[in-house]
Amino acid sequence: MSLIETVKDVDNSFLSRRELTCTFKGLGGKLKKMEAVDMVTKNFKLEGKIVIPIKMVNHTGRPTITGTFYIYDDEKLAKEHVNPVIFKRLEKAKAPKEKPAEEKKESKPAEEKKESKPAEEKKESKPAEEKS
Repeated sequence: MSLIETVKDVDNSFLSRRELTCTFKGLGGKLKKMEAVDMVTKNFKLEGKIVIPIKMVNHTGRPTITGTFYIYDDEKLAKEHVNPVIFKRLEKAKAPKEKPAEEKKESKPAEEKKESKPAEEKKESKPAEEKS
């Protein structure tokens, strides 16, 4: 039994895309959009195509998610049809994978900032005392 069940698979020749709606069983509240894209890409063998998650809906009282995906052959065509905000959100979703290495490098400056905070608090407390 597969985790992914196809609900609707339409080839929209007018917009030159494939519209895929599928259900993810047992992943309610745990599945992220980028993980869903990876699962759909592997399950339907869509390597080299642009898979865009349009809508992911959790079902109340059930551990299932229904997702709608648009599949394009050409990235330029996808950017013309789909709202640019969706592409920005997908870029943000991909970015956290790279951030943990950067955070480790920045841990030392964060400790220095903690040491400088008490000095700032002392400066802020003096004007309050002068007002009294």
